[in-house]
Amino acid sequence: MDNKFIEELSLNHWQPLSTLLYDGWLLRFADGYTKRANSINPIHYSTCDLSTKIEHCEKIYTANHLPTTYKITPFVQPAHLDRTLEESGYSLIDTTSVQTLKLDGISEPALTSVIIEEDINAVWREDFCRINHVKPGDKNVLERMLSNIKTKKGFISLYYDDQVVACGLGVIEREYIGLYDIVTDINYRNRGLGEQMILNLLKWGKENGAQYSYLAVVANNTPALRLYSKIGYSEVYKYWYRVKNNVTKT
Repeated sequence: MDNKFIEELSLNHWQPLSTLLYDGWLLRFADGYTKRANSINPIHYSTCDLSTKIEHCEKIYTANHLPTTYKITPFVQPAHLDRTLEESGYSLIDTTSVQTLKLDGISEPALTSVIIEEDINAVWREDFCRINHVKPGDKNVLERMLSNIKTKKGFISLYYDDQVVACGLGVIEREYIGLYDIVTDINYRNRGLGEQMILNLLKWGKENGAQYSYLAVVANNTPALRLYSKIGYSEVYKYWYRVKNNVTKT
């Protein structure tokens, strides 16, 4: 499968609140919640003068009280954009590994104390925000973003000691399930609970037509990389961000 296809799915599955298409570049806005939803994605052929275009994008993001942030994948247009941004003073941050997995050989979950809902609800939102330390002002933005996803969704909660200790989201499109917001309570880590939740989510994905999975993990997150490798994921490409102003929400 063309890796650009995975990038297309990832754009579909983590929806911003609004977008602006500018000469082949997709500008995304979500009140500052996550860089993925508040960055410029230069994914299509560009025709405008590059320096003028960069300057115009900076004005747009500044007017929206956001740092100008570019998501740099192997598919950016023009190909020399990353070098141009570096020469213009943009910092490189958050190198990320995009990984895929074929689902035919995954293990059955040993722990099945999970609930999977196909629409976001207040219980999942509150558990996720608690475990992932989401700021109160971002809760509504998170719910609006996740409600914007137009393909099949699975909001999973894993119970242990009679409470939710891990949460996640799976989104299915064209035989792929993308994993997002995989998080385990800090007091319950290193017990294999995150792995069990993922296996349950992948099983649900298979039951709903998925044959493959993909995810993105920050390249310096060693515990997560170890977990995904154990399940069977392998890297297909990397991306990173170029940021004009490093003050941004992660």
